[in-house]
Amino acid sequence: MKGTPGRIRIIGGTLRNSRLDVPDLPGLRPTPERVRETLFNWLAPVLAGVRALDLCAGTGALGIEALSRGAASVRFVERDPHAAQALRQNLARLKAEGGTVAVADAQVFLDGPPEPFGLVFMDPPFAADLWAALARRLEDNGWLAAQAWIYVESPRDHAPVLPRHWALHREGRAGEVRHALYRRCSELPLS
Repeated sequence: MKGTPGRIRIIGGTLRNSRLDVPDLPGLRPTPERVRETLFNWLAPVLAGVRALDLCAGTGALGIEALSRGAASVRFVERDPHAAQALRQNLARLKAEGGTVAVADAQVFLDGPPEPFGLVFMDPPFAADLWAALARRLEDNGWLAAQAWIYVESPRDHAPVLPRHWALHREGRAGEVRHALYRRCSELPLS
């Protein structure tokens, strides 16, 4: 079942089948249901009680799906004020507790005081090519727990350059999207 234009649905957990309003904004590209279903199957063993960070949140579908499936909290970071307002409205309408929204550029946000997260969703606008810059800030500025999980969405044929000790756990492709889940290792792998 696909969401109608302007709406997508949460596919699992306590908010299953709830609809999210999607503002009509340039470059806003919600993660498709099929990709979210795969990702959250991968994450099922680690979601309960995790603190998550949803960078470049857009609709917030990834973070809201995480809250629906047992994450303790999700910090949403979205620079577009209209998208952030729609996200706040969706959180309030769904009574999704544990979600907070920061209206900020993701790079600027990550230059602020850090809080370590166990799960990070990194799905920046593809045209901005922010993967390396965001990954560097997450690592260097103390935003990741010792063995954090990091989800990265990128164009189908583009595997971003990421820190060496982010070990690829699983990856897939759907349409024009490559989706990959990494695990931060406490030690650098041997070259």
